[in-house]
Amino acid sequence: MEAGVEMIVDGVTVHYETHGSGPHVFLLHGWGSNLTLFRPIAEVIAQKYTVVSLDFPGCGQSGEPDEPWGIEQYGHFVTSFIAHFGLDEAIILGHSHGGRVALYLAAQTDLPFRITTLILVDSAGLVPARSIAYRARVRAYKLGKAVLTSPPVKRLFPQAVDGFQKVMGSSDYAAASPVMRGSLVKVVNTDLAPLLPQIKAETLLIWGDADQDTPLSDGRAMEAAIPGAGLVVLTGAGHYSFLDQPYVFRRVIESFLQIG
Repeated sequence: MEAGVEMIVDGVTVHYETHGSGPHVFLLHGWGSNLTLFRPIAEVIAQKYTVVSLDFPGCGQSGEPDEPWGIEQYGHFVTSFIAHFGLDEAIILGHSHGGRVALYLAAQTDLPFRITTLILVDSAGLVPARSIAYRARVRAYKLGKAVLTSPPVKRLFPQAVDGFQKVMGSSDYAAASPVMRGSLVKVVNTDLAPLLPQIKAETLLIWGDADQDTPLSDGRAMEAAIPGAGLVVLTGAGHYSFLDQPYVFRRVIESFLQIG
């Protein structure tokens, strides 16, 4: 294992690890996570492949971008990172936010390499239909923010906006820095559904049937929209299906990538 390696990509210091030898597989973790969560998976895949795991900007040991990124900036970042290895082909496995970025990349036609295989684990990328309660919460948030950012209130209570955002936002939002909060807002509001039919890579979807963050209905929608995609459902697993059902997940990966 090559540990503690860093490079500069799109102005950000990126921490990554490399395992094994053979064709390259890149592991993209979810929002607020880091590459350490993927080490058991990397060890399995490294029996046959060169596995590269990275910390996304603002996560783990990687630096933050200077400004909030949208999906295009994340896509450019991963493209630049993979291009550093001088490859003609690559396999990408992405979980949650990492799956979102992988989806975006796989639909592009001007990459300097070809994505031959795509493995999406409890992937983000689809914007759900918004409930009445959700829309009401958004209106309350916008109204509260407008009041707290007005000059008189801001002078009297300069920290009020930050506290209000932490209370009203998700746990991921509350835990993030201002730059990463801006990035989170951008990416979660980008619907990649129109890109799915453009994906030509061989695609495997792995989903927990108890996933509450990216529900199984998202996986089924992706299976229907991505040409030739297959879906494996892990019973009793949540959003981190590879942690909830590690043995079954390992067997699925070994079978799909013909390991062992």
